[in-house]
Amino acid sequence: MTTPINNRDTDVQAFIAELDGGVFIEKLARALSEVAGGAMDNQAVGRVKLDFSIKRLGSSHQVNVSHKLEYTVPQMRGKVTEDDTTNTPMYVSTGGKMTFFPENQTDFFGLKGQVNTPDNEKETKE
Repeated sequence: MTTPINNRDTDVQAFIAELDGGVFIEKLARALSEVAGGAMDNQAVGRVKLDFSIKRLGSSHQVNVSHKLEYTVPQMRGKVTEDDTTNTPMYVSTGGKMTFFPENQTDFFGLKGQVNTPDNEKETKE
């Protein structure tokens, strides 16, 4: 039996899917397939490595996630190694949960098209 994920933890599936605008997950899928194919065809060990570096962006509630995908595909006479590094900004909410969009984002525009301010925000909800 698995324990449910705490709602303050980063949703790993969503996190991976959001990296590099959705392109990173496609790169990972391709790398896994190439390495598996090389391992089968050449009866050798292949490798796929993921590396994440996380650094705060200024004084904001965001971090820059640098994500590196490195993989080695076994060949008949050697191996082919590739690596790719890209960056994605992420919001960090309570507990360290990382998301592409902020969790507590308020409506910028009201129903009448006006910019919401603390003064007129109550009027738009009535």
